[in-house]
Amino acid sequence: MAKTLTSRQFNQDTGAAKRLARKGPVVITDRGRPAHVLLTFEHYQRLRGGEASIVDLLSMPGADFEFEPARADSLRGSVDLV
Repeated sequence: MAKTLTSRQFNQDTGAAKRLARKGPVVITDRGRPAHVLLTFEHYQRLRGGEASIVDLLSMPGADFEFEPARADSLRGSVDLV
């Protein structure tokens, strides 16, 4: 469940807001109405569905994916080191 902060609370303690965002989305209200959402960048990337690098995928908790690299048959052959 998202945590809610007022704009005033957010402005007074952005560090606390960032700590809360590590646990989940933080809704920031303006005059009692939701106005913004604070997320970690990792959470944002997952929601966005953007291209993730192999490093991003390996660092995600609970990430499970298949990786079958293609064989590089075209690289076989003799090598002239002279």
